[in-house]
Amino acid sequence: MTENLRPSGAHSTDQDPTPYASPYAYDDTAHTGTAYDGTAHAGTAGGYPPPPPYAPTSRRRAKRPVALLAAVALAAGVIGGGTATLVGQLNDGGSGATGSGGAVNGTTVSQSSKGTVSGVAEAVSPAIVEIGAASSAGRSTGSGVVITGDGEIVTNNHVISGAQQIQVTLSTGKTYTADVVGTDPDKDLALIKLRNASGLKTAALGDSSQVKVGDQVVAIGSPEGLTGTVTSGIVSALDRDVTVAKDDSGSSGQGQERQGGGQQWPFEFGGQQFNGDTGEETTTYKALQTDASLNPGNSGGALINMDGEIIGINSAMYAPSSSASGSGSAAGSVGLGFAIPVNTLKADLDTLRAGDGS
Repeated sequence: MTENLRPSGAHSTDQDPTPYASPYAYDDTAHTGTAYDGTAHAGTAGGYPPPPPYAPTSRRRAKRPVALLAAVALAAGVIGGGTATLVGQLNDGGSGATGSGGAVNGTTVSQSSKGTVSGVAEAVSPAIVEIGAASSAGRSTGSGVVITGDGEIVTNNHVISGAQQIQVTLSTGKTYTADVVGTDPDKDLALIKLRNASGLKTAALGDSSQVKVGDQVVAIGSPEGLTGTVTSGIVSALDRDVTVAKDDSGSSGQGQERQGGGQQWPFEFGGQQFNGDTGEETTTYKALQTDASLNPGNSGGALINMDGEIIGINSAMYAPSSSASGSGSAAGSVGLGFAIPVNTLKADLDTLRAGDGS
């Protein structure tokens, strides 16, 4: 943030008033770094005293604005540097404050690293976690986003639906037990909270209404249990109508990304079903489409802009079946992934905290 600081009253030398004019002979060169010589002013009869030994007024006026500008520039540089340092310390503080409107403050990319995938990964990865949910159907793996320093985590509803126990692993490897705070199956969102957590790194929630097709994005999650995996791509489309099951009890019997099963969360798009049958209980939401590589385990993780702000919660991906090869599992990402816009999450955050959607 810069300003064009121009001191008032500053004039260029060609606009200065006429220098001091004397009726006496005055040799300016006689006063440049030498002792005053009175003989240089031998005037007319009457012996008038010579002018005082200092530079003409015009010179003093020309130098004063320059000195003032230099001082202002130096002050602006010092203040600017101090401000940048302060902002960096605040952003790296680790604990996110939550406002009344559901806004969440968190760590963002430093000014020097903006626009780089490595900068986004370094800033945001500590706020992305792996979620392991155990139920009677088995164990599923997903991802989540830390939004408060005391352990509030946003994820997909289908990641924790039906879970009897939830274990969360941070990027540092430390594990916590988590409890469900609230769920919203209609939006495929859930909020869980870690037990006895404090001082966690948090993510900053951005504004998905500002997202444009072609914007570069980064996805972070735990595909196949590989915690903290980073991929990148672009936003491929906006406002895609994606239909998903409200829980993991679809008629196909497929749960959310069961370990070792190679199964993905089933969803519908364009009148077709992908990754299995979504069942009878479904919900439809507007999604961001991305070609950033998403794989089983990315659900609930973050889709991030190049400023390090969360713009979406990754929720579904299409993987063509590789049954032709005889493996019976599903192939990896083909660049067709979907994320719930972060503005949908922000509008739903108070409801999730109150548990009203459960």
